[in-house]
Amino acid sequence: MTISASVWQDFLERHAPNAHLLQTVAWGELKRSFGWYPRRLIVGRCGAQVLFRELPLGLRIAYLPKGPVGTPDADFWKALDDLCSKERAIFLKIEPDAWEHEPELEGGRPHPKGKAVSKGIQPRRTLIVDLTPEEPQVLAAMHQKTRYNIRLAARKGVVVAPSDDIASFYDLMQATAERDSFGVHSQAYYQWAYDLFQPRGACALLMATYEEKPLAGLMVFAWGKRAWYLYGASNNQERNRMPTYLLQWEAMRWAKARGCTEYDLWGVPDADEPQLEAEFTQRQDGLWGVYRFKRGFGGHLRRSAAPIDVVYKPLWYALYRRLSDARG
Repeated sequence: MTISASVWQDFLERHAPNAHLLQTVAWGELKRSFGWYPRRLIVGRCGAQVLFRELPLGLRIAYLPKGPVGTPDADFWKALDDLCSKERAIFLKIEPDAWEHEPELEGGRPHPKGKAVSKGIQPRRTLIVDLTPEEPQVLAAMHQKTRYNIRLAARKGVVVAPSDDIASFYDLMQATAERDSFGVHSQAYYQWAYDLFQPRGACALLMATYEEKPLAGLMVFAWGKRAWYLYGASNNQERNRMPTYLLQWEAMRWAKARGCTEYDLWGVPDADEPQLEAEFTQRQDGLWGVYRFKRGFGGHLRRSAAPIDVVYKPLWYALYRRLSDARG
């Protein structure tokens, strides 16, 4: 039933060159090294890369991030259910690669037993920057203060350049985590992500320095016509030079030069725009702390389609949800 990584890669290249980053072979191999393992299947012209995670007693959870790829029908969903049952999954979480209030799953048939839920793994709301205009027009769509800070960083001697220094980037991640109180992956995780995607031209590590001292770093990923800002960090030095603004702009320029038409800033608070604009100056919890920064780049606020849970073992699922809610 399942297929090899090479067959899946060929399917993506032939039928879905603009599939989401989280459906690529490289992403599956990244997650394989950190607690998950991928299984891939194709039924007709629809396919999926599903991630499984071990639980006690030989049980598992299944996760389909930003898929399926193609138009699902009843045969596809049956094959997917059979795969999850074979792997002893208590449930499957699907996060569609679709926007809320737009046709989901490319018009395909929804899972007959799927139930929309509020809790997903990836952030539901984000800001998408349109990269199709020429660079001056992309800049013009940004807030005036953001454009000023981009130019200020350049005037104040900040230099942004590609790097392969994951150790320095990880030092910045740790500084950011300590300052802003959020968790980070291990250094090995960022190194493996870079090693998997960078040789394919699908990732760049950009570092902002001043007098050769690292001030901020960013890992940008691209696949097809889309680019994503997934990981970024800065230390507490020379913050008046605004290195993170120039860093984001250079990441957008990298994505645009690669042929991408949109740049996903990947995660803002899950609130409507009036609430975001009314509260962002007072709140710093969760993703509120980054909204003030990200909003200045002129992106369009989008919300992804609701996550879907397909439950195979109801009692275990209820227990899992209870424990997950208790952990927050």
